[in-house]
Amino acid sequence: MRINNFREVNSRSIGGDDVFLKMSCCGCSACLQKCPKKCIEMHEDAEGFLYPEINDDFCIDCGICYNVCPVKNQKPNCKPLAFYASQSKDETLRLQSSSGGIFSLLAEYTIRKGGIVFGARFNEKMELVHEYTETINGLAPFRGSKYVQSKIGDSFKQVEYFLKQGRMVLFSGVPCQIAALKLYLQKEYDNLLTVDVICHGVPSPGVFREYIKYLGKGNKIININFRDKHTGWTGYSTSYTLSNGKHKHFRTFFDYFLGAGLRLHYFLRPSCFRCPAKSGKSGSDLTLGDLWHIKYVPEIHNDDKGASLLAVHTLKGKDILRFLDVNVMIPQNEDNVRMYNASFYVSPDIPKDRELFWQEYALYGFMAVKQYCKKLRPTRLQNRWIVCKIELKKISH
Repeated sequence: MRINNFREVNSRSIGGDDVFLKMSCCGCSACLQKCPKKCIEMHEDAEGFLYPEINDDFCIDCGICYNVCPVKNQKPNCKPLAFYASQSKDETLRLQSSSGGIFSLLAEYTIRKGGIVFGARFNEKMELVHEYTETINGLAPFRGSKYVQSKIGDSFKQVEYFLKQGRMVLFSGVPCQIAALKLYLQKEYDNLLTVDVICHGVPSPGVFREYIKYLGKGNKIININFRDKHTGWTGYSTSYTLSNGKHKHFRTFFDYFLGAGLRLHYFLRPSCFRCPAKSGKSGSDLTLGDLWHIKYVPEIHNDDKGASLLAVHTLKGKDILRFLDVNVMIPQNEDNVRMYNASFYVSPDIPKDRELFWQEYALYGFMAVKQYCKKLRPTRLQNRWIVCKIELKKISH
């Protein structure tokens, strides 16, 4: 019976408009990859998000799709073993990263041990996809925040293949993707290191497609850096490169249309409003984020080139930290984490006019984005303070 419920919710999600139904799927593709009959396909809805659709002609009601769903099989909240503040000694590496360069250090360690690193990168179509690399040179496209949901593809299958070969694997992603991978594998592997990020929510790939068309103004965008540190870590800009060779900046991402819409929650996936993987529920070994409370960490020199917050969830995750070439590794008070990285704990709220926004988006495309976000967007600092106040209020309740 519960399989029928799983199938009903997801099949209705494809064509339905009810945001509450769509909360039942985070788009991880674990069901598609695990299905023994290959009867599941991912289809994009009107909001630009992928949802599974089951072919009833081939489905045998085995229940495997339900068993690997991170929404249907949520773990309890799990308090981290510790929080740390840290940053890479390599300033160039930090400038190429969104925070303190810790992901790159973990990835380089994995590759030097003969391992594989999975991460999200933009392909030639400017779609964000999960892929893997076996070389340090191949890590560059995985660095930096990307404010759009990635396509997992066959990554879980590939991870399992390499693990069974005895290779060390680092898999990085957002928390729901880590939770899905763990359910897909159905067992713990000593040679697997999972790293997620503090996630506010995943924006629509469909809106992102329209966004880069708008930015390009007839030219194709071939690269985008959402958090370019040429203007600093705390005051970062966004830069992009056009096919005609021109390179452009604007300041800052969260003051611009797509960033404002993300912070105002219009483009977030419905499941993000009831995230199944907050508060350590993903099962990751490590969680990475920005050390926004750096002013309370005098041991770290704030050169405005970035610093990281680490949440350590497992002994495996804690053990690997001793191999990283960092300036410092300073234990942190959880109160500061709750204050400045509240998205680790709580889901965003659903905008009251979200349904109206999507109705207008269907009619006017990216012009609706401009209309909604231009008149509503606060300044970057005001925006962060508003978000923190809202999220802290939810934590306290």
